Amino acid sequence: MWIVLLVILAVVVIWFIIAYNGFVSLRNKVEEAYSTMDVMLVKRYDLIPNLVETVKGYADFEKETLEKVVSARNLAMNAHSVDEKIACEQNLNSVLGRLLAISESYPDLKANASFIDLQRQLRDMEDEIANSRKYYNGVVKALNTRIESIPNNLVAMICGFKKMPLFIVKDEAQRENVKVSF
Repeated sequence: MWIVLLVILAVVVIWFIIAYNGFVSLRNKVEEAYSTMDVMLVKRYDLIPNLVETVKGYADFEKETLEKVVSARNLAMNAHSVDEKIACEQNLNSVLGRLLAISESYPDLKANASFIDLQRQLRDMEDEIANSRKYYNGVVKALNTRIESIPNNLVAMICGFKKMPLFIVKDEAQRENVKVSF
């Protein structure tokens, strides 16, 4: 009888240790993914002042848009939590879109080699950020699934593992239907 109880207790302890280590591994992957994405975001933040200065030389009267871009960049750089970072990134993406739309009104700016290079760098950086977000969201999904799954949810509750938010930047303009007319 005692042997059976010891075997059951040993199985439960081993399962608990394996489940706990799985949570720790996933949490570390989430932190690593967020850190990688944050590095890419910082690189983008570094490109923005150059882009603003280039546009400023051609579009003096667009001062309000340029100020909004700088303000949104500063807010995003100083965001601390994931939720705060997501909200700031949404705002930054929106004002960056407006800044790039301004270039359409200035043929000389569109032809400027520095501006073209900065646009290319920004586009490449956006691709890297999108890939980083994809990886981050993948490991967050794995962690959140494990936290919500029975019996692992018992270990998560006992050890204080919490669900993490997905990094989704919602740009309502991108969600609208595209109207095509000929």
